[in-house]
Amino acid sequence: MGVARRAMVYLGLAEEDESYLDEDEYDDAGREDRRDVGEPMPAERSVRRIDAREEPPAMPRRPPVEQLRPAGPVPMRRPSAIEEPSPYRITTLQPRSYNEARQIGEEFRDGTPVIMNLTEMDDVDAKRLVDFAAGLVFGLRGSIEKVTNKVFLLSPHNVEVTETDKRRIREGGFYNQS
Repeated sequence: MGVARRAMVYLGLAEEDESYLDEDEYDDAGREDRRDVGEPMPAERSVRRIDAREEPPAMPRRPPVEQLRPAGPVPMRRPSAIEEPSPYRITTLQPRSYNEARQIGEEFRDGTPVIMNLTEMDDVDAKRLVDFAAGLVFGLRGSIEKVTNKVFLLSPHNVEVTETDKRRIREGGFYNQS
């Protein structure tokens, strides 16, 4: 009898059914190890008991660890010339509908910073495009900055737009670059 059936009988939700207990209906082929809960384990499965007062078996000893010494003096590397940030080109795009989002995504994916000027779009499409740009920036580990109302700068993770360029963007100097 299953656990659920026993519980139902115990709680009085079902009556004990003798025909239910007939095990002749079940196929016991391959189930040679069936025993009641109270039966002891077969002799071939023996468990060695350990007495707490017994001394634990001795562990094999490992050889001592040798201290590592450098082979000789380590040459100092001289710092190379400080690298100048690589020049970058900023693309300015002024989409008129959400259908132009692909062009923004392709430019950004190619590693080009993008100025996204949404001043010619209605508010609903502009919000959709900002949501698209936020997902694009998140997926490619870049950054997005609001330059002015409805103008955003999307910067790829490997390009650092200088503060001078950001100031020129705010003043309107980059809008005619593309």
